[in-house]
Amino acid sequence: MARIPVYEPFLGGNVSVYVNDCLTTGWISSRGAFIARFENAFAEYVGAEQATSVANGTVALHLALEALGIGPGDEVIVPSFTYVASINTILQTGARPVYVDSLQDTLQVDPHAIRNAITPNTRAVMAVHLYGHPCDMDAISALCRDHDLLLIEDCAEGFGTRWKGQHVGTFGDAATFSFFGNKTITTGEGGMVLARSADVMDKCRRLKSQGVSPDREYWHDMLAYNYRMTNIQAAIGLAQLEIADSLLASKRRIAQSYKQALAGLPLRTHEPIGPVEHSFWMCSLLVDDPAQRELLRRHLAENEIETRPFFPPAHLMPHCRADIALPVAENISARGINLPSYPRLTPEQLERICGTIASFFRSHEV
Repeated sequence: MARIPVYEPFLGGNVSVYVNDCLTTGWISSRGAFIARFENAFAEYVGAEQATSVANGTVALHLALEALGIGPGDEVIVPSFTYVASINTILQTGARPVYVDSLQDTLQVDPHAIRNAITPNTRAVMAVHLYGHPCDMDAISALCRDHDLLLIEDCAEGFGTRWKGQHVGTFGDAATFSFFGNKTITTGEGGMVLARSADVMDKCRRLKSQGVSPDREYWHDMLAYNYRMTNIQAAIGLAQLEIADSLLASKRRIAQSYKQALAGLPLRTHEPIGPVEHSFWMCSLLVDDPAQRELLRRHLAENEIETRPFFPPAHLMPHCRADIALPVAENISARGINLPSYPRLTPEQLERICGTIASFFRSHEV
């Protein structure tokens, strides 16, 4: 029985052609024509004025926070239910993450919780678009405007996700994307930063490239980083972007198959709620009984089907622990599973996955 992984990238289209062009011309590092081509095409796809590429999604977040001037003494409101990179990058600036709870239905950060967490030290809100569903960007954007707060969008899992027709990442003062190997479009590792202000975008470009002077060779006048993407990565990214619509359509088809096949079982799938386009980066389910989550995952693993648990809440992790209770985050984290979600899943594989899930619940009927 062949193993079904939770994800595998689809590297079709012009990937080989573009990568071979890099190898033939020798442009394999962080200079080359594909860098600008990928950045411009990505900005056009999501509806941003400009974008700058980086080495991965985590440094994208750190770069955005640094360029916005987030630092010691600042508080950044962030959902505890997120991937730990959201928290680590806040800590790396010297700022303090202030954890808030999430919503049961969408799994996204709760705007009411954000409002209640604002203090005189609050400098920014980080909205994390989880598993392909957007946050409520009307409510969060209004809160940031009303309280003069910076808005950062963590769109690592949000490529192809839209709120009221507008692509995520275009609401905030800055936004970041990830192109890790399990993302809808991938460059292996890689990321992208967007910024509303041209000055912030310029600072991102300087900070990611050792703070080099724009008009003096090998002159560096700020403490900075090497966060650059390679031309080979950008070549892969451009080829991925060219087939992005078909990848997204495949993932939505897979999500619909899960929804239909798993209906009636003691679980729910992660469905779009409100005026949104869910990109289904990961197709997810939440079991009704959290005690069954790991039993179900073990049953699937025994049948050579890989899954992932939902992220543990950050406020429970040792290095960033907070002595608070966030009941929704803790509940959904304990109940959630990410299912195989890659674009080339076949109907036969989907039938096998769903049949294995159904057989688990039949064997555990009371």
